[in-house]
Amino acid sequence: MAVALAACASTPAPVEWAGRGPAPTAAPYNPDAAPRVLDSSLRLQCVPYARNASGIEIYGNANTWWAQAAGRYPRSSSPGPGAVLVMRGYYGPGRGHVAVVMEVASSRVLRVDHANWLNGGEISVGVPVLDVSPRNDWSQVRVWYVPGGYWGGRTYQAEGFIHPFQLRDRLS
Repeated sequence: MAVALAACASTPAPVEWAGRGPAPTAAPYNPDAAPRVLDSSLRLQCVPYARNASGIEIYGNANTWWAQAAGRYPRSSSPGPGAVLVMRGYYGPGRGHVAVVMEVASSRVLRVDHANWLNGGEISVGVPVLDVSPRNDWSQVRVWYVPGGYWGGRTYQAEGFIHPFQLRDRLS
């Protein structure tokens, strides 16, 4: 039970692949593909997956990413491809989750790739995320439940989006 509850706020798993053969990679993005679990045997955490997929060099628990990005990376309430969505309240107020935006499908729907959302270390790709905030500001979201094929019942608080270029890069 404790392992399942550890989710993304636990000590990050190593980025190096510990399995047999070459390290797995996400499938090329296909906006027409149904959301799916790409690999359920990896035992990854969301943090190293998001860091690797986005290029955002932040370490530590997912619930610390928003604060760590301040002054280093642009943060906003507007999604964009390659940005990292930072959520809190994943299994309690002190836990977080990060996911990489792959597509902004509409003003209220985006699709993300992420790891360990289902608490098995799996990679899920093309997963819809719905903005359910009253002001359409991405502060509250619901996430598609891939195994069941429906919107998950919980609403998560979103801190916002961290964009994948460092502030000093934009100034130079």
